[in-house]
Amino acid sequence: MKRITTVAELRQLVNAARSEGKKVGLVPTMGALHVGHISLVERCVAENDVTVVSVFVNPTQFNDKRDLELYPRTPEADCAMLEKAGCTYVFTPSVEEVYPEPDTRVFELGTVAEVMEGRFRPGHFNGVAQIVSKLFDMVAPHRAYFGEKDFQQIAVIRAMAAQLQFDIDIVACPIVREEDGLALSSRNTRLTAEQRRNAPRIAETLFASLEYAKTHTVAETINFVVDTINAVPEMKVEYYEIVDGISLLPVEDWNKSNFVVGCITVYNGEVRLIDNIAYCRP
Repeated sequence: MKRITTVAELRQLVNAARSEGKKVGLVPTMGALHVGHISLVERCVAENDVTVVSVFVNPTQFNDKRDLELYPRTPEADCAMLEKAGCTYVFTPSVEEVYPEPDTRVFELGTVAEVMEGRFRPGHFNGVAQIVSKLFDMVAPHRAYFGEKDFQQIAVIRAMAAQLQFDIDIVACPIVREEDGLALSSRNTRLTAEQRRNAPRIAETLFASLEYAKTHTVAETINFVVDTINAVPEMKVEYYEIVDGISLLPVEDWNKSNFVVGCITVYNGEVRLIDNIAYCRP
């Protein structure tokens, strides 16, 4: 595995690989890697000749300065994990390398970027679109891999890729969970011992809602999830929405869509955790 810090060297290496007819895969990350990230890397390695993993905490997608400051950074441990997973190139640029000048682009991404996270984190998805479009331009991968824990983010990235006409296969990979059900997240390391013990109640409630939904309305199911989680010490649901899996618009009747997903954000103390669950898939 080779560690790269400049865009020029990254482009040189991936251009050489493509000229040899090799397939290039990209896994964008913000570091603080865990087993969930590595599952993306391993799939990328299995499906491509060259695997590029970016490790970059992107400042433009944080609308909370303190959240940016507290975001965990473990570059050496990240590189050790990536080498073991078979990564070809790890790209660890500075902020100045990625943004030699301010990125003032504003993306019109439609409703997929306006609902849920878009409503509660203004500017977040525009920052995501900025950095991912830059990485797509730098690497020009055949495939790019993203985890379904960030369900809405995948929809936003697909919208951005279509808008900018990137010919890239966006590969969505299943959520990876701890043995107790908690969705793996770099933010989990910020939880206190008690918060970590309570955190699995999020997934536990979502899975329980699958059975609950069989005999209750969408609105009743939302209330069940919100009330159950809010009863846990230090937990507060910011939103729980049950939406169409493509448009991300709210679903009011279970029978109106064949792809229905519940998306949740919960504050566990000061740590903001997200998760989702599919009630039905096509």
